[in-house]
Amino acid sequence: MAHDLRGRKVAILATDGVERVELEVPRGALFGAGATTELLSIHPGEIQARQFDIVPAGTLPVDRLVADAKPEDYDALLLPGGTVNPDTLRTNADAMRFVREFCATGRPIAAICHGPWTLIEADAVRGHRMTSWPSLRTDLRNAGAEPVDEQVCVDGRFTTSRSPADLPAFCAAIVEQFAGAPARR
Repeated sequence: MAHDLRGRKVAILATDGVERVELEVPRGALFGAGATTELLSIHPGEIQARQFDIVPAGTLPVDRLVADAKPEDYDALLLPGGTVNPDTLRTNADAMRFVREFCATGRPIAAICHGPWTLIEADAVRGHRMTSWPSLRTDLRNAGAEPVDEQVCVDGRFTTSRSPADLPAFCAAIVEQFAGAPARR
């Protein structure tokens, strides 16, 4: 099967304020390709999702606290957006420890919309081409990345997209990227 993710486990790091569609649509694509996913967050229970940042969009159950998660347990990392979600994550020591340690593994990482803020905080974007929500492009440039305005941008192990409008291309790219990466042992 092309782009088979059976046996692969993907960490999805998010907290309150996550853009629901940016978490659920990629999660569905990963599930459809055979992957299992785990929603990691900075608090237990459920996280509050949003639509267009301001409209409440229900809750999502947390599978594990990021403080208890180990990067070596995952084959890939997904960072959905929403403005509040990554802005909160980048100020949380446990979330940033996990992202930095995951970056050190060399495994694939995908981020959409405002999701690259977390990678900027982890000092992981320098020298990479990335796309994002337009308001982050200066942040990417200042952190040493080359910001581009593309539906999806794949640079090495990083896959980034601009917004929910790009989800079809983003989902196809992350399934391909994650399937092409060596599996964890």
